[in-house]
Amino acid sequence: MSILWGRWLTVFTAAIAVIVAMPTRAQTVTPSANSDISEIIVTARKRDESTQNVPITMDVFTMQEIQSAGIESPRDFIARVPNMTLIETQNVGNSFVTIRGISQARNSEPSVAVLVDGVLETNPYEFTQELYDIRQIEVLKGPQGALYGRDAIGGAIIISTADPSDHFEGSSRVGVGNGLAEKAQLALSGPIDSAGTLRYRASFNFYNTDGYLQNVYLDRKADPYRDYSGRLRLVWKPSDQFSADLRFMYDKAQTSAYYFVIPRSNEANPFSDFTTPGDANDTHSPIQNNNLGTDKRDILDTALKLDFNPGFGTFTSITNYNHTKEIDTGDAYDFRPVATSVETALTSFAGPIPTPAQGGPFDESQSQFIDVKTTSQELRFTSPNSGGFSWIAGAYYVHTERFISTGNLADRGLGAPAVFYTPILDPTNPFATNTNQTFLSDSQHNNAWAVFADATYEFNPQWELDAAIRYDQDRRENTTDTPAAFLPTTTAHTGDVRTATFSSSQPKATLRYKPNDDWTLYGGWSRGFRSGGFNQTGVGAVARANNVLGVNDLFDAEIADTTEVGFKSQFLDRRVTVDGDVFYTKSKNGYFFVFIAADSTQNLGNLSATYKGAEISVTVRPTDRLNLYAGFGYTDSRITAMADPTVIGNQAPLVSKNTFNAGAEYKQPLGNGLNGTIRLDYQEIGRTWWEPYNITSRDPVNLLDLRLGLHAEKWTVTAWSKNLTNTIYNAEFSPGNVGGAGFLWRALPRRYGIDVDYRF
Repeated sequence: MSILWGRWLTVFTAAIAVIVAMPTRAQTVTPSANSDISEIIVTARKRDESTQNVPITMDVFTMQEIQSAGIESPRDFIARVPNMTLIETQNVGNSFVTIRGISQARNSEPSVAVLVDGVLETNPYEFTQELYDIRQIEVLKGPQGALYGRDAIGGAIIISTADPSDHFEGSSRVGVGNGLAEKAQLALSGPIDSAGTLRYRASFNFYNTDGYLQNVYLDRKADPYRDYSGRLRLVWKPSDQFSADLRFMYDKAQTSAYYFVIPRSNEANPFSDFTTPGDANDTHSPIQNNNLGTDKRDILDTALKLDFNPGFGTFTSITNYNHTKEIDTGDAYDFRPVATSVETALTSFAGPIPTPAQGGPFDESQSQFIDVKTTSQELRFTSPNSGGFSWIAGAYYVHTERFISTGNLADRGLGAPAVFYTPILDPTNPFATNTNQTFLSDSQHNNAWAVFADATYEFNPQWELDAAIRYDQDRRENTTDTPAAFLPTTTAHTGDVRTATFSSSQPKATLRYKPNDDWTLYGGWSRGFRSGGFNQTGVGAVARANNVLGVNDLFDAEIADTTEVGFKSQFLDRRVTVDGDVFYTKSKNGYFFVFIAADSTQNLGNLSATYKGAEISVTVRPTDRLNLYAGFGYTDSRITAMADPTVIGNQAPLVSKNTFNAGAEYKQPLGNGLNGTIRLDYQEIGRTWWEPYNITSRDPVNLLDLRLGLHAEKWTVTAWSKNLTNTIYNAEFSPGNVGGAGFLWRALPRRYGIDVDYRF
C-alpha cells in the first residue's frame, strides 16, 4: 500500500508542480510557430465539442496517436487508459472490460456501451475486432446511460472510422513478426460522382499467426489466429441539409479455444492438488490439452445513418442489423491428456481402466455455440444552440434473437467435434466416440426500448448545467430447447418458456464551471443500468447441488449510482494538460461468474459492491520533438451483499487495485525529408482479484512496449515489440466450483515485428 500511495503522491505532486509553475513559465516559453497541437473535437454528448469543454472524464486517441502508438486492437488503447483493463480469454468473442471496478463476465451484458460511427454495438461478442483505418477513439468514464443506453453502466467507447474523402487517396500496410505472423491492410477512398456528393471508403484487413503459446502435449502452438475483415462506407451528401451514411462490415476470425491450465504439483497423481486453492500467479504448469480446439466467429453488420436539418435542428435516424455467431470447441475439465486426466483416474477406482471398445479410457471435451441476430432503430432530434440552451430527445428499439448451446462430450482422444443445435448421439452404441454426455440449449427472444432526453443550459460563459434522463425497458423470453434426455432437473421441461422484464430510469446531472479557457471544473451524479438475464435452464439446481451460492436460472439487473468531481486544465497553448477526478459508485446486483464442471456451464450470479477511487493524467510536450504522458488510476472495491454473507467486505471480482500508464515519444529529423522516432509505453496493472471469495489475487503486472520508426512523406517503416521484457503472467483466473480451484489463461508473451506503410 505504501508503494501504491507513494506512486499516487508522486504523480499528483508532479501535476501540482506543473500547475503552480504555469504562471511564470507562461511568460517565458512560447510554442513553436510550426506547432501542430490542435484542439481535439469529440462527440461525447452527441454533438461536436472541444474535449476541454466536455464535463466528462475521458481519454481521447486521435488518428495521429493511434498510428504512433500502434493501436490495432481494443487491448492496445485500453492499456493506455487509467482505471481500465481488458481480459481476453477462452474464445475470441469473450473479453471483459473493467472500468472503475464495473466489470463483465462470460455471456453477460457489457460494462461499457461501444459505438462505431455513431452506431451502438448490440452484442458484446463483437468487441474484440482488429482496428484498422480508424480516425478517433473516445473513452468516456462513469455511467453514460442517459445518452447511450442500458449497457453504458461503466462508460462508453466511441470509435470513429476514417471518413470518405473528396479526392482519391489510399494507404496500405504490410508486416511480419514472430509467431510466423503476417498482416496486410488496404484502404481506398474518393468520390464516386463528378460533383463529389457521393463518396466511398473501402478498408480491408488480414492478419495471421501460428501463435505464441506452446502446447507441450501436441508440440505446437496453442493459439493460432487468423482474421479476415472488411468495411465499406458510402456517404451521400447532396445538400447541406441532408446526408446518408451506409456502412457494411464483415469479420471472420479463426483461432482455438479452452487452452486453460490447472496447475498440478504431481502429474502422476491427478488428485495431488484437487482441493488446493488456485494460485493466479502460477505460470510454471504448461498448456497440455490433448485437443487443440477450434473457434470460429463470424460478424456481419450493416448500418444506415440519416441526418436531415431543415434549419431548426437535426433529425437523425440510425438503423442497424447485426448477425454474430461463434462456435468454439476444446478440452474440458481438467484440461489434460486423456491418460492423465481426473476422469480417467476416477474410472480406474472401479477396476481396470476400460479399453476403447468398452468405452474408455476417456475424459471430456466441450463445445459452445452462440448465434445472435439483432435489429435496432434509433430516432433522435438535436436542437441548435439558442441563447445558451440546447437539447436532444429520442427513442431507441432493439430486437434480439439469441441461441446458445453448451455441452460436454466423451473425449477418447479423437478430437473435439463442434455441436450446434442438437447433441451428438448414437443410441445403438453407448461407447461411440465423441458423443454428448451433457447438453443444454436455450433460445431467447428479447425486445428492448428506450426514450431519452438531454438538455444543456449555459447560464453564462463560466457556468453550465447538463441534465439528462433515459428510461429503458428490456423484456426477455427464454425457451428451453434442451432435449428431455439431457434436462438436469425434473422440474424443467423441453419447450418451457420463461419471461422477465428489466427496466430502470437513468438520470444524470452535471454542473460545469470554467473560470477561464484553460480550466474546467465539473461535478455530478449519474445512474447506470445493465439488464439481467437467464442462465441456461436448470443450472440453478445444479449450482445448489454443487454448493454454489448465488447462481440461479435468472440473474438480476444491475443498478450503479456514481458521484464524481473532476477538473481539466491546459497550459502553454495545450503543451501541458493535467486532468483529474475522484468518484464513488454504489452498485446493486453486479455480476460474478462461476464455472460448474458438472454440466460445463458458464453462469452468472449477483452481488452488490461499492467502488471508490481517483484518476489523474498528465501530458507534456516540452518541444515539438518530445511527447510525454503519465496516468494513474486507483479503485478500492468492497462487496456489500451476496447470497453467501461470508464474502462481504472482500474485493469485487476482476477489479485491479490500481493502474499506472506512462510513455514517451521522441522525433528526430534525419535530413532529406526523413524523420526517426522512438516510442516507449509502460503499463502497470495492479493487484487483481477474480471471484467473490478472494481465493487468490494476481500480483501486479508490468509491461513495456517499444516502437522505432523511420518516416518519409509517403512511407513509414516501423520496428515494434509488445511486452518487450517478455513478462510471463496469467491473463485470467477463471473460478470453478471444485475445491476452490480455478482455470488459468496464459497471457501473450513478447511479440515483435516490422511494418511498412505506404500512402498514395
